[in-house]
Amino acid sequence: MADLTSSLAISASGMRMQTARIRFVSENIANADTPGYHRKIAPVQNERDSGTVELGRVRLDPKEPARVYDPSHPLAGADGYYLGTNVNLMTEIADAREAQRSYEANLKMFDQSRQMAKSIFELLRK
Repeated sequence: MADLTSSLAISASGMRMQTARIRFVSENIANADTPGYHRKIAPVQNERDSGTVELGRVRLDPKEPARVYDPSHPLAGADGYYLGTNVNLMTEIADAREAQRSYEANLKMFDQSRQMAKSIFELLRK
């Protein structure tokens, strides 16, 4: 029974982590046109003893933001350029799909473990 409860905990931690990843992807997409915005990256940390996963310390993507030429922009310098963002929408969409599919896989594992525990309890009642 301990294996079933640990599998529930592992699946639940995976779903929590993927939910946080989707939140960061959403923030990145929402700020894709914000000048000077740096993309947020959330690394995964594995807990070796329990097998669960957690979100690591969120950091900013070190890649330089794109320089955008628009002399009429209020942030433009004397040369007409301002710092854009380093968010790539294709990368964010791919990350969102990966997080969604990982969430769904964890959800299926959680449901399978729950159904197995339910079956065990029904067998023990008889």
